[in-house]
Amino acid sequence: MTRSGFVVLPDTAATAAVRVMLPWPAPQVFSHASGRPWLVGDRPLDSVAVVTAGPVRMAVIGVCPVTAQQFRQLVARVRTLADVDALAAALPGTAHVVASIDGQTRVQGSVTGLRRVFHTRIHGVPVAADRAEVLAAMTGAAVDEQALATRMACGHILPAPLAEQPLWRGITALPPDCCLIVGHDQAHTRRWWRPPAPVRGLAEGARAVRAALTDAMRHRGPAAGRLSADLSGGMDSTSLCFLAAQHTPTLLTYCHAAAGAGDDDAVFAARARRALPRAEHLVVAPDELPPLFADPTRVVDTEEPCPYFRAVARHRHLAGLLTERGARRHLAGHGGDELFTNALHGYLHRLLWRRPVTAVRHVRGYRALRRWPWQATLVGLARAGSVASWWRAQADHLTHPRDARRLPLLGWGLMALHAQPWITPAAADLARQALHATAEHAQPLADDPGQHQLLLLLRTNASHYRLVARVFSDAGVQLDMPYFDDRVADAVLAVRPEERASPWRYKPLLAEAMRGIVPETLLGRTTKGEFSQDSRTGFHANRGAILALFADSVLAGRGLLDRDALRACLATPQPDTVMRQNLEVLINCETWLRAALRSTTPPPGRTDAAAPAP
Repeated sequence: MTRSGFVVLPDTAATAAVRVMLPWPAPQVFSHASGRPWLVGDRPLDSVAVVTAGPVRMAVIGVCPVTAQQFRQLVARVRTLADVDALAAALPGTAHVVASIDGQTRVQGSVTGLRRVFHTRIHGVPVAADRAEVLAAMTGAAVDEQALATRMACGHILPAPLAEQPLWRGITALPPDCCLIVGHDQAHTRRWWRPPAPVRGLAEGARAVRAALTDAMRHRGPAAGRLSADLSGGMDSTSLCFLAAQHTPTLLTYCHAAAGAGDDDAVFAARARRALPRAEHLVVAPDELPPLFADPTRVVDTEEPCPYFRAVARHRHLAGLLTERGARRHLAGHGGDELFTNALHGYLHRLLWRRPVTAVRHVRGYRALRRWPWQATLVGLARAGSVASWWRAQADHLTHPRDARRLPLLGWGLMALHAQPWITPAAADLARQALHATAEHAQPLADDPGQHQLLLLLRTNASHYRLVARVFSDAGVQLDMPYFDDRVADAVLAVRPEERASPWRYKPLLAEAMRGIVPETLLGRTTKGEFSQDSRTGFHANRGAILALFADSVLAGRGLLDRDALRACLATPQPDTVMRQNLEVLINCETWLRAALRSTTPPPGRTDAAAPAP
């Protein structure tokens, strides 16, 4: 198994017994002021910057577009671990922040969830890492069947925190808005970040988003090699291309031509290419790409299943094309839909009390756009419920038939969870137990349901896209997704929900933020590409290989998968793409579990399994 990444060790002599269990033969090591190992990573540790100021050691790992001098100035203000709050809030980009001060250690990821932290105890020593599988390899942790069954049952729409839960027993995920504080033999978590109050109007908010994206892109170029970017024709990727071209006019852009009649992305991509004459444009025809769902037996990532499996073969192909042309950093618009579309409607609850006339106008607009049924809409508006009640409802209705109606996403959750038809009753019971357990401890991510929903969507999808980034990394290309930057999310969250999205305009906040940077003909787009035909064609081309994968299924061997039900689903015409989307999760659960069971035995020196971290 590939176990790249890093481990954070506390400043104690007991870590000597832990260090011999690291999965890397010649790791890169940074030390505490005491000289003991502090930050240990696979060589070379990707995109790391370390500053020492007396007893203070500070590291950022990932995408952090600040100069070395700016970073040193920020570190100079740090005296205690609490001071790291201000430093982390000032850093652009998306990176891990690790500190060592006076014998204590602090580690955290990004608040959007693109950079994750996991922790456990090894020989009684609290240890953190950026990959759950690294800790699992060090401890010999077993697969958590309940977590696996929950992903199988709920499919691609399983939200955080269950979507963030590691699939290894005894390994704990740190919530993205928290930091882990480690002393000599104790560890605790503390919430250090809360979303800003949504008080800005559209004009003010657009200026803030523009400034955040401009700052993010100013130092985004690669240290070596070329900068490339997706230019799909969508507003998200197109905006990044024009921002990047301000500093890198010879940008390499990538676009694959449209494959379906419902996809007009290629039309807008062609307009954008004409407006970027100095850039080099790589356009790939559909028949030059692997079909969707290609190579279903190949594991995407050994840490956890990837819900975006169907396009992974294309990602690998693209990464190879970019490498051939010298690209080392590739910009992608992932995260733009999460931040700027009008797919979440929880904000209507507070808006109804604060500005009832505006709320009614929005409800009418969404009903006309999405054909919401009146009764379900009124019930949803009248009963916001709570985060806990939403999770309990998902548990109680898990095996009920899916409602095919277009329903508003009101309240504190996202899409309703429904068990997939191919799971066994035992798997459904395990998933239901997990949903009920989540309800017992569920807390809102923000006071406003709309803010909570946006954060939930960001955290859920960022956790998935970090796995896609590793596909590019394997080819030597860093997949960079600026819309998941913490400061960009801050700027968007500070805008009133009823103004950052609208039933009458497409991505109004992003359009206003990019005015004067992106041509008006591109900002006025009101459509979004539709790719169901491409998905359907790829699925049918690879259905035989998918069936062969499950002929000797390890999931079935564990009593979690009903192979007869799966075969029936694959042979039955489907009215929409939901089955294929959930099939992506199932395929990756199967390939991931096979890889996990083939993993090497625990390293020498392990005498006990991991205990759950505090």
